[in-house]
Amino acid sequence: MVLDRLGSSLKDALKKLAGKTVVDRAAVEELVRDLQRAFLQADVNVRLVKGLSEAIRTRSVDEQPPKGMSVREHVLRIVYQELIRLMGSATDVSLKPQRILLAGLQGSGKTTTTAKLARFFQRKGMKVAVICADTFRPGAYDQLSTLCGQIGITCYGEPGSEDTVAIVRKGLSNLSDIEVVIIDTQGRHALEKVLIDEIIRINGVSRADHRWLVMDAALGQQASEQARRFHEAINIDGVIITKMDGTAKGGGALSAVSETQSGIVFIGAGETIEDLERFDPDSFISRLLGMGDLKSLAERAEEAISAEEVDVNALLRGKFTLRDMYKQLEAINRMGPLKQIMSMLPLGSMEVPSDAIDVTSTKMSRYKVIMDSMTPPELDDPNLISGSRIHRIARGAGASPEEVRELLKYFRMMQRALKGMRGGKFNLQRMMKRFSGSQ
Repeated sequence: MVLDRLGSSLKDALKKLAGKTVVDRAAVEELVRDLQRAFLQADVNVRLVKGLSEAIRTRSVDEQPPKGMSVREHVLRIVYQELIRLMGSATDVSLKPQRILLAGLQGSGKTTTTAKLARFFQRKGMKVAVICADTFRPGAYDQLSTLCGQIGITCYGEPGSEDTVAIVRKGLSNLSDIEVVIIDTQGRHALEKVLIDEIIRINGVSRADHRWLVMDAALGQQASEQARRFHEAINIDGVIITKMDGTAKGGGALSAVSETQSGIVFIGAGETIEDLERFDPDSFISRLLGMGDLKSLAERAEEAISAEEVDVNALLRGKFTLRDMYKQLEAINRMGPLKQIMSMLPLGSMEVPSDAIDVTSTKMSRYKVIMDSMTPPELDDPNLISGSRIHRIARGAGASPEEVRELLKYFRMMQRALKGMRGGKFNLQRMMKRFSGSQ
């Protein structure tokens, strides 16, 4: 996952500070150096890193801790607040009739993002349609219409035409009864003048309410220049970062929002049409630092899971049996990739093994078959499952004993991770509530 390494580095820096008996100027300088190293390695813009470092250094030395807060907590609170400022303010996404113009280079993921964005508004109860104004890339219309067809959304386009401005004009006329119209524009391999000129014309014809820049998380330091050029052309008022589930550093794309003076609107992290996450700076930083994001988790659970399927409150309390897991596997899968779900839990400095969350839908289905061979007492108390029972369960499920042991290992790791939510000596979730005060 993009920024996994950054998140680990930031948590290491904060843990180092938390372990100090005295937090003085020297401790602050060491923290600042650790943060600088982490952000520069993540490809965050040098100028932004310098500004962040200076703000943390100055505030930590000059500001007095609020009443009842230790110096250590005060410094951590400052880091938390300055990281949120670095990400930019939250961009408003209103549920009202609107036109949204998507811009970006070829390969940034605009077409897939168009369909994901349409799905987002559709799930909110809005009447949505899209216009394919990409006549440069072969198959762009077919790709977008196929994606939209999967969710029953109208896709207007004219595959035989190269007049993108006319396509947008006709599309808007044909979709006059639609509440949200999303326009997918064409990209190039570089910021060519013809691309900029065309999107200026489309912006004029569409009279878009929002102009969002779609940016690949792997773009790196080039992201700032791309954002600046598009912003000068059509006044970008939001950024969507794609491919956040990859291995790119991601810092360049995150820091590029400063060029548009706007903020990140959505983050795309996955291949399915559901994999578009509303960006909230506070939640993002909380998850990056291991503080969790229970608000987003609850919202996602409410959308994807009925009360009959899973007791979300019990899950958050750490109550997790094999019987619970049987009911929850499919429901949790609908909430999105398990790794995203785990990132929303306040695990603090606890590291969850990657094999505890790297579970595919196919493997989840296989696990359910194995649990069908278990007795009710075994589902309620996995400690009953001895070696002989493992062999009996394996025979009944047509599985190997190793598969049954793998299921039990997965269950225990998930159980430990959920119990870890209850906190420890360094309770970041409790501290986060104190940090979210005045900034």
